[in-house]
Amino acid sequence: MFTGLVECTGLVAARVKRGPAERLALNAPFTDLELGESISVNGACLTVVSHAAGRFEVDVSAETLARTTLGRLQVGSKVNLERALQLGDRLGGHLVSGHVDGLARIVAVEPSGDARAVTFEAPGELAPYLAAKGSVALDGVSLTVNGVTGARFSVMVIPHTLAVTTLGNCAPGQEVNLEVDLVARYVVRYLATGAERPDPDAALRAALERANLV
Repeated sequence: MFTGLVECTGLVAARVKRGPAERLALNAPFTDLELGESISVNGACLTVVSHAAGRFEVDVSAETLARTTLGRLQVGSKVNLERALQLGDRLGGHLVSGHVDGLARIVAVEPSGDARAVTFEAPGELAPYLAAKGSVALDGVSLTVNGVTGARFSVMVIPHTLAVTTLGNCAPGQEVNLEVDLVARYVVRYLATGAERPDPDAALRAALERANLV
């Protein structure tokens, strides 16, 4: 579990094919990583399989390569990195699972003072999970949705986020990894399956009727 507050950026140092999967080597300023720990790479939760001072490696499955932007990274590409949340840490962003739901395409980037207003288009099936003032994770960055029109949504990226994440280089046409809000995912699912569920009050009403209380 993550917060969407990027700790630092890293650079892709190498890519090695391993059947349909790949192993990525990343240069990053971490000195105390542990074998097997989870780390968010551009919003995708991956497992550290090897590490040394200033460098670590992760295995990326064929599914992850196909469904995220990780399959397109080139050697030298910059990525957003966040280590997993520890119990007791401040939750400054929002709960992020690191399970990418789809790709969002940048439609427009407009300056707003020192910040930038960025409009994205999400896959149509993810539109129900987007709401104004709700949360999204874009390439692992926790952001607040300013407005939604259909499958398009806008966010405001503040100067600090522009400076310390890859979103500082965002441009129309680019795609980013999108994870919708964890709570929204389950609320929409619950509502969508409402017709399939038995009436939760039916048993209570039947008992009250038998007792002549209703």
